[in-house]
Amino acid sequence: MIHLQNVSKIYKAKHGDVNAVQDVTLDIKKGEIFGIIGYSGAGKSSLIRLLNGLEKPTSGTVEVAGTELNKVSSRGLRKARQEISMIFQHFNLLWSRTVRENIMFPLEIAGVKKSERVRRADELIKLVGLEGKEKSYPSQLSGGQKQRVGIARALANNPKVLLCDEATSALDPQTTDSILDLLSDINDKLGLTIVLITHEMHVIRKICNRVAVMENGKVVEEGEVLQVFRNPREPMTKRFVQQVTEPEETKETIQHFLQETATGKTIQLSFVGQAAEQPLITEMIRNFDVDVNILQGKISQTKDGAYGSLFIHIDGQEKEVENVIRFIKDKQVEAEVITNV
Repeated sequence: MIHLQNVSKIYKAKHGDVNAVQDVTLDIKKGEIFGIIGYSGAGKSSLIRLLNGLEKPTSGTVEVAGTELNKVSSRGLRKARQEISMIFQHFNLLWSRTVRENIMFPLEIAGVKKSERVRRADELIKLVGLEGKEKSYPSQLSGGQKQRVGIARALANNPKVLLCDEATSALDPQTTDSILDLLSDINDKLGLTIVLITHEMHVIRKICNRVAVMENGKVVEEGEVLQVFRNPREPMTKRFVQQVTEPEETKETIQHFLQETATGKTIQLSFVGQAAEQPLITEMIRNFDVDVNILQGKISQTKDGAYGSLFIHIDGQEKEVENVIRFIKDKQVEAEVITNV
């Protein structure tokens, strides 16, 4: 559905060229939810402007829904954009128009007759859960409701691709989850290809099938979300994964314990899929002459399965502790001895 081949974007500036996107190659499949994550300045915004045709690449190929955006005429680009819609961080609604009128606006521009515009708008209002708000104005809506209007408006012309530019970063956590659930539901019902631009790993974890990590204009790591959680390779990716699996309070707890404890070993266990459901601790206590202290743990649910992280301290004879570690690894659970956080 989306193919980027060796794409670069260079902006000219007084103090030298800015390499916003550098040699990016990506393939995004039809019907998947693909996340692009990076901190400010990573190149995410420049990349999404290439995907919707607002910018042309300095080099490389950008193909979306069968059209090479960097090669078509202005007329061809306008036609291609009808299949690419976008939702934004700050909603970008028309404040003088009602919910229904905001959703109808793209159809009005496209020359669709009024009766059809109203029918389509009411259909989308039901899809995004805004029944009863048809005649409300944006100023009368909550942040989550405004974003639902933005999503409905983006779907008005039946696009094949939906681009989401930090679409939940202005929302509180509970509202964020409700919007992500809505996007996932839309993906399931409509088979829409969704590309999420974000700096929050929670967003990636919750609904994305695959993820690309950007740093300094480059894609430094890419893969299935569950695999990236299980085995992040790059330092930047590890930082993002730790947002979800090892929040700051966990680090503080483990670091304090390491400073206070002179014997035994502190171990981080990583579980993926069915391994997260094993009664591992019970078996360790039953089968080995060791003391096991659970320090901190969390199971995160990704779209394609569970990922768990558990910190434990094992105390006992050195040989018996080593036997426990081998036992853990035999159970297909990753075990890493922690000496510093």
